[in-house]
Amino acid sequence: MKSTSERTGCLEPKLIPITDKLLFASRFLISPRSVGSIIPSSRQLVKKMIEPVNWERATSIVELGAGTGVFTEAIRSAMRRDCTALILEQDEKMRQRLIRRFPDLSYGHDARRLIDTLKENGAGQVDAIISGLPFANFPQEMRDDILDQVEAALKPNGVFVQFQYSLQMNKQLRKRFGEVAVHFVPFNVPSAFVYVCRKRR
Repeated sequence: MKSTSERTGCLEPKLIPITDKLLFASRFLISPRSVGSIIPSSRQLVKKMIEPVNWERATSIVELGAGTGVFTEAIRSAMRRDCTALILEQDEKMRQRLIRRFPDLSYGHDARRLIDTLKENGAGQVDAIISGLPFANFPQEMRDDILDQVEAALKPNGVFVQFQYSLQMNKQLRKRFGEVAVHFVPFNVPSAFVYVCRKRR
């Protein structure tokens, strides 16, 4: 098991390489509705996104919309040696790059097939789901489908952490989850809101 210092070290994410920024920008220009932003998330946002997870106890983690891997890197640094991580990224180019960078993790491509993908990887319900999906860009039917999968995939009292650039999802998330806290992260482009949602026991 990793030491406490090794785990908490992930709370100070590394600077984002210029190659990641260029890749992110190029994929945004090709498909802005699915990528959601022209640059990757800031270190401050990464830190706020992974804070709600109990890394001492978590044995299974999912990431939705991994992009260039800024959250993935923090997850991999924080997770216990016996923890499993499933990383979902729809963009083929970015997903293949993630596989090369983090070959020890499991991968999928469609958040609407989360339950099936977990089963295909021999996994059941998970402790936490960290998401960078641009829900504001999705039609309502797709939002509902993904959130149905998220709810089903989480263990009771599991945590779903999602960032958005507005409070548009606030009402919908509060209807679904037993507990929702919202944190504002000004040091990001654009500024972001982090939703921390707990599944009912």
